[in-house]
Amino acid sequence: MALTLTGLGPDDVAEVVESLIVAADACEPTAPDLADARRALANRIGDALDTLPAPAPALREEPTCD
Repeated sequence: MALTLTGLGPDDVAEVVESLIVAADACEPTAPDLADARRALANRIGDALDTLPAPAPALREEPTCD
């Protein structure tokens, strides 16, 4: 299954991954199965992010003489 996100960049999705990891750590003592599920989801999303092409370098605008 594929998912398309609009309005979010790779940095935003990376923040979601980090949030899942923090949430997994927080619930580990009382809900280890939930923690494992959150880590697995974070890993799958992170792996998908790793397959994205590197961003193209920003184009440098040449100054113009008017």
